[in-house]
Amino acid sequence: MKDDRGSPPIYPRTDPQVLERADYEAEPLARGEYVTAMVHLYRGEMHRALEWRKRLDTTTHWALVSTVGILTFSFSNPQYAQETIITGMYANLMFLYHEARRFRFFDVWRSRVRMIEENFYGPILRRDPHSPMEGWGDQVAEDLLHPKFKITRLQAMRARLKRNYIYIFAFMLVAWMGRAWGLPAETQRDGLPGLFSMGLLPWWVPVSLVIGLYGFLAGMMVFTPNVKPAEESYWPDPEHLGEDIPSLDV
Repeated sequence: MKDDRGSPPIYPRTDPQVLERADYEAEPLARGEYVTAMVHLYRGEMHRALEWRKRLDTTTHWALVSTVGILTFSFSNPQYAQETIITGMYANLMFLYHEARRFRFFDVWRSRVRMIEENFYGPILRRDPHSPMEGWGDQVAEDLLHPKFKITRLQAMRARLKRNYIYIFAFMLVAWMGRAWGLPAETQRDGLPGLFSMGLLPWWVPVSLVIGLYGFLAGMMVFTPNVKPAEESYWPDPEHLGEDIPSLDV
């Protein structure tokens, strides 16, 4: 605002050495204030979890649409079927890697939501003021100040592979093995060199690419530790705090 003369108003200056600075932490937190703060925190963490959950569905949708398009092209052009299908396999591996990254972020928000649900809303609904986990608020506060991934990248890839992508990769493998039915009879009679040749490359190159990819996926399923549900394990072992989340992604 401006006064009648058009000059900007002059506000009284505050001297920090004279005025006593308000410190809300010096006052005890009332029960109603605590409940209100927890409600807003829960709503915020739930919103984050839902947004990252939508991103997971989007990546899976990309993989499905790409797979359908690749298979349609490959069986419409049998002479390029093998190159197209193998390209689709590794494209799905890229989608899986990208979705695993999103799943790790989703797991961060999901773990906080489950911690609040079990230790705050659960006791309220049971009308029992005691939370099942002692010190859960300190753990949530520490995770808010220093957020960390709860699972490794390989664990996230294994979780998404087991959930969705195992069916996509299995379908691609069946399509790759069944592509020989569309080849000319002369090519089928040439044995492995005819069935699996890819341009000027020897037949063992595409076979090695497929075996290497599916060997990696099988090894990941067997040797990577399973991801525990958020209800059983929210936070990493105190001796292994997990990987820090990049500051740009928080």
